[in-house]
Amino acid sequence: MPRMACELPDYSTVTPDELAQACRAAVEDCDARIAELVAIPSGQRTFENTVLALEEARAAVKEARAAWGFLAEVAPGEGLRAASQVWGERLDKHMIGIGLDEQVFQAVHEYKDNARAAALSEVDARLLEELLRGFQRSGIDLPTVQRDRLRTLLDELVELGSGFAATLAGWRDGIVVDRNELDGLSETFIEGLERVGEGYWVSLDNPEYWPFMCEARSAERRRELLEKNLRKGGVENVARLERALAVRQEIAGMLGYSCWAAYVLETRMAKTPEVAAVFLDDLRARIAPKVVADLAEMAEANVQAGGSREMPQWEQPYAISRLKQTRYAFDDAEAAQYLPLEACLEGLFATIGAVLGVRFEEVTDASVWHPEVRTFDVVEAAQVTQAAQARQATQATGGAGSAGGAPFGRFHLDLYPRPDKYKHAMALALRPGRRVADGSWQQPVAVMLANLTRPSADTPSLLRHAELVTLFHEFGHVLHEVLARAEHLRHSGAETEIDFVEAPSQMLEHWCWEPAVLGSFARHYRTGEPMPNRLLNGLAAAKTAASGVLTMQQLAFATLDAAYHSAGYSGDSTATYARVYAQHGDAYVEGTHLQSGITHLFGYDAAYYSYLWSKVLGDDMYTRFQQAGPLDPATGAHYRRTVLERGGSVGGVTMVRDFLGRDPSNEAFLRDIGL
Repeated sequence: MPRMACELPDYSTVTPDELAQACRAAVEDCDARIAELVAIPSGQRTFENTVLALEEARAAVKEARAAWGFLAEVAPGEGLRAASQVWGERLDKHMIGIGLDEQVFQAVHEYKDNARAAALSEVDARLLEELLRGFQRSGIDLPTVQRDRLRTLLDELVELGSGFAATLAGWRDGIVVDRNELDGLSETFIEGLERVGEGYWVSLDNPEYWPFMCEARSAERRRELLEKNLRKGGVENVARLERALAVRQEIAGMLGYSCWAAYVLETRMAKTPEVAAVFLDDLRARIAPKVVADLAEMAEANVQAGGSREMPQWEQPYAISRLKQTRYAFDDAEAAQYLPLEACLEGLFATIGAVLGVRFEEVTDASVWHPEVRTFDVVEAAQVTQAAQARQATQATGGAGSAGGAPFGRFHLDLYPRPDKYKHAMALALRPGRRVADGSWQQPVAVMLANLTRPSADTPSLLRHAELVTLFHEFGHVLHEVLARAEHLRHSGAETEIDFVEAPSQMLEHWCWEPAVLGSFARHYRTGEPMPNRLLNGLAAAKTAASGVLTMQQLAFATLDAAYHSAGYSGDSTATYARVYAQHGDAYVEGTHLQSGITHLFGYDAAYYSYLWSKVLGDDMYTRFQQAGPLDPATGAHYRRTVLERGGSVGGVTMVRDFLGRDPSNEAFLRDIGL
């Protein structure tokens, strides 16, 4: 099969010096393009030589940031991670400088006043409007002294966010337990733990943390592990966050906003903090009766298992697991035996391929940053048959290549935890798909980072159902990057409103709960037997088990995020955390600081409500597939055309309306959580 001309670094051999050289060249390229742009006489300005020229200048820095900056989260070598962090900060600061450049702003404004600007297409007019609004929101109209102060504050925010993330990536903590303190956990899980003398090391990595919290019978050790998790990032990250909150508030005031939330939400679907607050308050009131019922069920299940009727934070995951087993006959550890990663990937690719009309072809000789990373090209389904046959023939004879239809996108999967790697799950564009200056199409490349259960010496990677959901969810972001067909960099891939960007991924989660879909690939890793109906049916029935409590946990963090970024924030992030969580039913655990370990407080700041907001949209969009059939290709083609391919070239509400043929509703979301 022909290879994509990715023009990305050779990640397998890259050095810190190469990274620095490439990023420095990107800055120089950007500056040279901007110098040409501002030198054009005002009467000669066109969309191409001003607006698109600015896009190309920004692309030089933004694409270097995408291609090189993510290495701070994944590179095995400390030197490369450090260089990536340093240059990631420099490139982010350079982008800030463009937004505060008076000459660039004047050039774009001159073009806007040109009569020809009125004849722009809808997409081009949107780009021009967004560019001008971005200058205004960057403080371009402020007096010079204030603008200099603003630049200093914005640069400091970059450094604070980078330091916060780096601390978490390198954080290593956990507990050492005796063999009898692993009572309740599967032998497969235990075999995968690191040995420490006569004991076993249980880390804060998700594949170890969550099974222990859900299955370990020792409440005391669960409490100890939870407290470690709630102190992740340390007091240094508390200090970074509190400084960032103060900086954000000062910036908002300088720009004329009452608080950071008012500034951030102005360009989101919600528009104002008040609208977001009404959304959260309404949901909180709706789920309150479900929370009461959930806690009663959880307590009863916990007591039957010999535990407490009280539901502090360290009891809740264990009680939920007991509830699923006793009431719904669903055992997550047993189900994992039927969810080996390879089968889950095959099921994911087959499902999405059938729905969206694409195929995923593994590339075994791609340049990657770690031996465990796998790479796949994306090909239109109609093009792939001959290519697949050719590749099978060459593989059978030991060959290394094949011929067939050209791929139009690529993605990498970096799925297992390791030291100094990003600790949660996310997807990023390494190279955005867009139209470049010569008129050709730049093929997108994305990466999915996750921390799924590792294989052991005797077993493959066996996924808990929650990990399968994570796999599907993050792949939704990958699809958003590689299937988008927006023309401009600013609209590429998942560059949509932050309270819409999660909707395609949350919609994709629904296929993990469809018994017919799950049953098509869930096979026992040893025997090959399909997952039994009792587990499939139990899983479907247990979907709303404790859904009120779990939704309330999301509401608690969304409310905390809003409180941090409100005009009334006190300045003490831990006291605010204790107060907000107590209001949502979770007593504060003395000496902890959850906020030090939440990366979303940088990037989703003032917008964490988006996860619930976009879930309403994603659940509603899935109703089209429920009506037509979960694998219906016509519905998939319509979804691809009206949502994924448009990137950020239109607003989220327009995409939802165009796909659904009506205004969005919260009815599907409420049904999905059992209301």
